[in-house]
Amino acid sequence: MNEQVHSEVGLRERKRAATQRAIERAAFSLILEHGYDNVTVDMICEASMVSQRTFFNYFGTKEGVVVGRLPEPTDEQIEAFIGKPGAGILTDLVELAASTQAEREPDLELLRSHHLVMRHNPQLLDAQLAKMSELEHRFTQIVVKRFRVNNRPGTAAQLEDEARMVVSLAGGVMRYLMHSWSSARGEQTPRDLLRDAVEVLTRFSETERHLTGDASGSQ
Repeated sequence: MNEQVHSEVGLRERKRAATQRAIERAAFSLILEHGYDNVTVDMICEASMVSQRTFFNYFGTKEGVVVGRLPEPTDEQIEAFIGKPGAGILTDLVELAASTQAEREPDLELLRSHHLVMRHNPQLLDAQLAKMSELEHRFTQIVVKRFRVNNRPGTAAQLEDEARMVVSLAGGVMRYLMHSWSSARGEQTPRDLLRDAVEVLTRFSETERHLTGDASGSQ
């Protein structure tokens, strides 16, 4: 029974992802052809063959399609992250952020269209930055919770600063992953690239600990 429920949930998520992608493709195609200001929600709905109700359930506004819906981790994923031991928090956060994309692998052409639309419509950049800032704040609070669960020393302000730094570093790794995937032109899956990135992070962390240990011992 549990397997059947899991399968049904997975099917619903895939259908939802397919509908979302169809709306985005239609919107970006129309905007690149006619210009952002000349495209209406009705045009997007007609091109993607969805009702206005479906469109508004997914994106709310035309701007919402371009800015995008930034995926967030589930409550279960957050709880698992917070409950892990303190070591390796950067790697764990990257895996948490990447796991939000598990049901929806990046679409290279869609990413290119998004970049073109944003380049031609810089007025939309503020909305995108605001949404990214909101998501970064959410991840920062999640990291702070993990610090507290693991009894990390420091004042509230210090933990907040450290958490923001971890989130910023994880964001850099995610951008590196997206750039790597784009450069590979889809020849490697995002999961393969994530595995490689985690291996690099782990190797880097171990090397840094080793070098720090040697430096401390030589003093």
